[in-house]
Formats: sequence, C-alpha cells, structure tokens
Amino acid sequence: MRKAILGRTGLEISELVLGGGVTGGILIKADEATRFAALRRAVMGGVNWIDTAPMYGNGASEETIGRHIEALTPRPKISTKVRLEAEDMENIPDAILRSLEASLTRLRVQRIELLQLHNHIGTAFGGRAPVTVEQVLGRGGIADTFDRIKSHGLIQATGLTVAGDTEACLEVIDSGRFDTAQVYYNAINPSAAWTRIPPDWRGQEFCGVISACFRQHMGVLNIRVWAGGALASPARPDGLFMMTSGTDLDNEMRCAAAIHKVLGDKYGTPAQTALRFVLGNRDITARVAGISEIRQLEEALDAIAQGPLPTPAITKLNELWANDFQLN
Repeated sequence: MRKAILGRTGLEISELVLGGGVTGGILIKADEATRFAALRRAVMGGVNWIDTAPMYGNGASEETIGRHIEALTPRPKISTKVRLEAEDMENIPDAILRSLEASLTRLRVQRIELLQLHNHIGTAFGGRAPVTVEQVLGRGGIADTFDRIKSHGLIQATGLTVAGDTEACLEVIDSGRFDTAQVYYNAINPSAAWTRIPPDWRGQEFCGVISACFRQHMGVLNIRVWAGGALASPARPDGLFMMTSGTDLDNEMRCAAAIHKVLGDKYGTPAQTALRFVLGNRDITARVAGISEIRQLEEALDAIAQGPLPTPAITKLNELWANDFQLN
C-alpha cells in the first residue's frame, strides 16, 4: 500500500485509513473478536492509521482501539477529535483539554499523532453546535489551544473538519493555523477538487478547498468516501447524519444509483468503484473508510491494489456531473 507524508506534519500515512465511526461501525457494533480481527487485518494489509472520535459510540470506538493497540504490529498511528457543545463555548480551552484527556484515557496512550476539530464552522446541520471563525482563530480560541497542547507533546499535529459554511472553512484553512483537514469528497460531490461548479449544481459547493489546503501545505484526509454508505450499497443506510447542505438521503441514493447505472460493475463492486474514484485524486493524502464487516475491508484492500479508475470511467462521470446530476 502506498504511503505519503501527511502535509507538513512529517508523519507517514497509508493511502487508506481505517475509520472508527458509526458509519460502518465495526469498532463499535461488532463482537470483540471481530473488532480485533478488523484492526489486525487492516494493519496486516498496510493500513498504518486509525481515525476515531469521542462521539463514535459515546467513546466505544476509542475504547476498542485502546484495548487492542498494544497487540497490533506495527503499531498504527491514531487521530481523534474534539467536538464542542453549546455549553463548552464559555471556556473553550478547558473543554478541549477535558475532551483530549478523556480520549487519551480511553485509548490507553499518553499522546496521539493528530487532534482534529470536529465541529462545523460557521453553520451546522442536524442540531449540532457550530463554531465561528473567531472562536477558531481568535486569541485564546481553538487554534491557540491546539497549539498549546501540541507544545506540551500530547499531540503531534492539528486538524479541522471542512464542514458547515464553505467560505468560513476556507478562511480557517487560509489562516495556516492547522496542519491537516478532513475534506468531504466522493463521486456524488467531488466539488472540493473543482474551481467552479456546473451551472445546475444543487449540492453544497466545496470549490477551492483542496487547492487551499495545498497552498498551506496541509495534509488532506478524505472523508465520506462512500457518502455514508449510499455509494457502497443499494441498501439505504440507517440513521445517516447528513453533513452537507443541499441534499438529503433520498437524493444521495438517487445520485448513487445514477453513478452505478453509468459505470456498472466493470470496475468492481459499488464500494470498490467509489473508492477507486477517490484514489485518482493525488492531492488527497489519505482516504478514511469505515466498514461494518471484514469482507468490506477485504474489498477495500483489493480496490487499493487495483488503483484509480481508468480515464474512460472518469470521462463518463464528468458527463454525468455536467448534466443536472444533483437530482434533488
């Protein structure tokens, strides 16, 4: 498996990262033997990074990693996150430190490689608390607190999640205060890699995000590779949190079906095809993928071995995106 340096951090990361979130959920919902088997198989397959967060299973994902991290060889790197709630905004530094300390306890480690802001910036969806640009970049705010924690050796790098208001996210990226960014990018909404959107585009516009990260020498972690499951299977995912505007689950399923109709099974399963699409963007450092079964991990590793989609497939997708693709 290819590995690359994660932006300016100096940290080496595999092109596939095992996601520990609710989407997929193998580190949360599976029996203990399967959880360990997933971690071990990922590491054996060349994955050297696991991504998690306190909110994933109310700490269950971090606890699973903590129970098994010492048994994994080579030991994978870990990224986790902090999400501030409305009641945390009065004392952001203390809230961040409390969250990180609790994560380190669950993970059974003294330090981690990467701490990421999990809040949407500017605006938020689904009733979650957003943070403002001022709360991120202002004196004594999130960036300052992350830097102080980094100076104390508890983390090696800092990151943000590009979610919420795109212009607000771009302002934070352009500040140069963060080392990495989690970026929404998949075959339904690849706009983070574009400079402009097609005339009839209706989904959230992330134009310029990846190029902005590149200018700041930030590592790019691709999230929602499978659009929360819509691109992985024709089965409708349960309880999916929609993290972008301008769409809903019905629309995501329609778009995924349109992609499958155009590409068919020529490039693998739907999940493999979607993963091979994002592999083609070399401005992305790594792709975070959550799984629910070991079989899905095997499929992902096989897709990595096959490599990016060929040019004819990308041509068909370009035609699809240009023709009123966002169907909602």
